[in-house]
Amino acid sequence: MVERMNRRSLLKTLGLGCVGFGIAPELLAKTLELPSVDEKKIIDEGLKDYLEKIHNFNEPHPDDVIINSSTYSTFESTVLRLRRLQRLVGHGNFNILNFPDGLALARNYSKVGAFTKSELDFLELVFYEDGQRYGFMGQKPLKEITDQVKKKDVIKIPRSGNYLYKERSIEIYGNIKKELGDKVILTSGIRSVMKQFLLFLNKTYESKGNLSLASRSLAPPGYSFHGNGDFDVGQVGYGKLNFTGTFTETEVYKRLSELGYLKLRYPEDNTLGVRYEPWHIKISIDV
Repeated sequence: MVERMNRRSLLKTLGLGCVGFGIAPELLAKTLELPSVDEKKIIDEGLKDYLEKIHNFNEPHPDDVIINSSTYSTFESTVLRLRRLQRLVGHGNFNILNFPDGLALARNYSKVGAFTKSELDFLELVFYEDGQRYGFMGQKPLKEITDQVKKKDVIKIPRSGNYLYKERSIEIYGNIKKELGDKVILTSGIRSVMKQFLLFLNKTYESKGNLSLASRSLAPPGYSFHGNGDFDVGQVGYGKLNFTGTFTETEVYKRLSELGYLKLRYPEDNTLGVRYEPWHIKISIDV
């Protein structure tokens, strides 16, 4: 187990950089409930700015939080090591690889190499940093970096490379398969802390160190309910489009909506700082 470090601020905020997007979440919630067109004309600039970020989630914005230059090399080496670790264990196994096990495997295989002290410090900082620092306003179901996925509690879904919790998710997914048959596929199931690290930091890497941009598409480690039961579905043959707004045009989406399965974690214009995810099935209760 890695001991909790004394956290240092390795991040910098560009521009205005208040908490999140510069407007209190309770004000956002209240404002989004305005019913009439006339009232919408007086929505304040803070809300307009927030919605602009969410609608253009994959673009940088002036007050995004960026990894600074003195930390970037550590960040980069961490991402590359996580990628090597995933290649070692395979994509499917990596979905449920726990943090302590991942560190042990890295130490034991030279093709991956042990995580350095600075890399471990960086990973701890990212995990224990308040997600609101980046603009992510959701809850954090996994409190510790060492929280584990227990193999006895999960089942691997054939031909998907993904796992689901036996008691939390498999019944709902089974019902969906009965209703929609081979038209629907499981695109993402359980994600361990280690898996969420790779997804979140990969997106950050692609975005040149922009943590806020990454958090508009992917929950920071610890904040993803994929570690607690939620899963993603798609339509067979739709590929990467299953993770875009055009998924709402598919037969699978329409049937799921009709059958009442789409109790979305991140609906349109949500106040959590996350893009609209019509493919994300909400299973686990809020914590």
